[in-house]
Amino acid sequence: MASTFNHEAYNDYIEHMRISEYPMLKDSLYLDHAGSTLYSKKLMDRFHAEMMSSLYGNPHSASPSSQRSTQDIESIRLQALTFVSADPNDFDLVFTANTTAAIKLVLEAFREQENGFWYGYHADSHTSLVGVREAAKDHQCFESDEVVEAWLKRPSEVGSSPSLFAYPAQSNMNGRRLPMSWAARASSKNCLTLCDAAAYAATAPLRLDDVHSAPDFTVLSLAKIFGFPDLGALVVKKKCANLFERRQYFGGGTVDLVVCVKEQWHALRSGSIHEQLEDGTLPIHSIVALGTAMDTHTDLFSSMEHIACHTTQLARRLYEGLSSLKHMNGRRVCKIYTDDRHPHNDASTQGPTVAFNLMDIQGRWVSNAEVEKLTSIKNIHLRTGGLCNPGGVANALDLSPWEMRENFSAGFRCGGENDIMNGKPTGVIRVSLGAMSTMSDVERFLDFVTQFFVENVEPSTTSVLSTPMLSDGSLYPRFYVESLTVYPIKSCAGWQVPYGEPWDVRKEGLAWDREWCIVKQGTGAALSQKAYPRMALLRPHLDFKSGVMRVRLIGSTEHVTIPLSKDPRQFTTPDLSERLCDASVCGDKIKARMYTSSAIAYFFTSALGVPCTLARFPAATQSSPSVRHSKAHLPKDRGSSPRPILLSNESPILTISRSSLNRLNETIKAKGGKAAHHAVFRANIIIAEDPLSPPGQERPWAEDDWDGMTIGDDTGETQFDLLGGCRRCQMVCVDQKSGEKNQEPFVTLAKTRRFGGKVMFGVHTALKSGDDLQGRAWRISSGSPVTTWNRVAEAD
Repeated sequence: MASTFNHEAYNDYIEHMRISEYPMLKDSLYLDHAGSTLYSKKLMDRFHAEMMSSLYGNPHSASPSSQRSTQDIESIRLQALTFVSADPNDFDLVFTANTTAAIKLVLEAFREQENGFWYGYHADSHTSLVGVREAAKDHQCFESDEVVEAWLKRPSEVGSSPSLFAYPAQSNMNGRRLPMSWAARASSKNCLTLCDAAAYAATAPLRLDDVHSAPDFTVLSLAKIFGFPDLGALVVKKKCANLFERRQYFGGGTVDLVVCVKEQWHALRSGSIHEQLEDGTLPIHSIVALGTAMDTHTDLFSSMEHIACHTTQLARRLYEGLSSLKHMNGRRVCKIYTDDRHPHNDASTQGPTVAFNLMDIQGRWVSNAEVEKLTSIKNIHLRTGGLCNPGGVANALDLSPWEMRENFSAGFRCGGENDIMNGKPTGVIRVSLGAMSTMSDVERFLDFVTQFFVENVEPSTTSVLSTPMLSDGSLYPRFYVESLTVYPIKSCAGWQVPYGEPWDVRKEGLAWDREWCIVKQGTGAALSQKAYPRMALLRPHLDFKSGVMRVRLIGSTEHVTIPLSKDPRQFTTPDLSERLCDASVCGDKIKARMYTSSAIAYFFTSALGVPCTLARFPAATQSSPSVRHSKAHLPKDRGSSPRPILLSNESPILTISRSSLNRLNETIKAKGGKAAHHAVFRANIIIAEDPLSPPGQERPWAEDDWDGMTIGDDTGETQFDLLGGCRRCQMVCVDQKSGEKNQEPFVTLAKTRRFGGKVMFGVHTALKSGDDLQGRAWRISSGSPVTTWNRVAEAD
């Protein structure tokens, strides 16, 4: 097939076909087919037409609609077996919710064996395969192919309990394809085999036509092949039917008779394997959709062989392109996790997936969380992290068990932003291609990596200089507080403190800053602008004279009034119990008090279009201390006691420099972009240089090297520690006036302000440690002079 396959012509066909068949791809670059592939317009249109023209009933009946359901389900079952070249005389197919559900059916069968079972699994296995070990009497992880080969060569051990060997046909981490011949060789050792073909079958023909060499159990994700419907399948050899006889649970459809009054007795169905395992009513309409999906898939892509040849060519170009990228000093940009024995031009050993990490010009790892922020802004869809493949990732990244446990103890969690621990990445970037991917997708991604991660300028070896005394000897301070802003409700708009008004500063931050949050009803998760950009349109106003906070929605006359007092009646239900919620804020679990007012819940729910309400986080007092603290990764705060915070993300206060913002905007505008408003950075303190400073003396980025600052003069000074740069995400791209998402300023920041693989703008700030904060009111005001100091020398 490969020798006669015209890839250029086929790729052109896919490019034109997907314009009409995959309209959701417009302006999007989808590179996560290993997670889920896409469904075509033709499939959805055909399925809709089928649903509108045909009547399907519950198959557990004798009505015409029920009989039609039964007939179509069995026809589609046979069609699915044919799709994987499985002879229905030798195999049965059980429909499941997904691949994991299919694995659990096999687990249940082995778990019920009288003497338990032995379980062996390959290190490249998906987490769902690894989890089977918890039910086994004994288990072994095969750390490499070589270990499997050695085990297969050893004489079989005769035991009283059955054995099961599991492995993926294709690693869901890096696309490496494992030997399908292992199934037959394990069978010669009297060991049954479970093959996870979910990743493999999406872009390669799965052939089970040789019953002797096929795995005993093969699990599939039909959704990964066709995009729709969301179904999985277990393809099982009929000779294994006896393993399911000890299964304890039964449901509707898998028993012939049940006695439960006065006596307990039941008779299991003795028919086919699928009749014994498909508990309850089958997902009739999903199975009907599967039939339509298989027909449409053939119409659009001709065959799985064509898909395999096409995606192999794409993967080869992607691998070669990433491998060739170098910084100006010759260092490679990408560390690709592959085996030289499995080249990307050989579909028998490698699928269309590339797993890698990025490095900067100095050879330091780039945070995958930072990569995902950029891909989200550029509308690129890929996967980063551990990929639910713990063994594969551990081997690729050379992570020992003790390191993984230590990372966990240090706070690492899958999906968190702190993904480089002790100098090593904790996950990878995965790009996976599918049937509707094209060469233009590959080139666009290579352009993206080149644009943002290939460095053509040597990094400066000098740090930012400390702010000097003015050359003319002037005595006035160089900096002053341009404005103060608090954000009473987390992720909503800010409220600017009136100019010159003294404002309290507490250990947790500025007074009234982030005491409230909007929580999703049911889960208690705190909402953020990143997911709900309309939160920018919610404008709070603090009215101390009336003792209330008024919140209005921009573009609407609607508003709600929240008392500033902590009157417990606001959080008390009719039965006089306090309404608390276990809220989640930036990964921290807190207890917040939820307002019981239906008017408050209605206002926020209507404004954001999601069931939610307002909650208040108790301010820290001697009797009720704050339960959140500044994040441990802040570079200049390590070793000191954690700073208490309320609902801010990482630190008590955020400070930005007007001079730095001006320089950033000059860069943006020079490339035709729109200048960023200071509000997108959600800073509490904006520091500006004195307007009387000599022309040309503006010092952007001076704050990078500051260790602290004092706000005020001899009549009243407040000292602050600067804890390090603020890591930025795509939330800075939310226009605070319209709630719309843009690409700037994060795109420019990613090119100009990346340090240690992280994008920085602004500095985390807190009251200077060591000060006696008890019994003293600390206040600052806009217009006040600012002096700074750093490691090199005292500033003005």
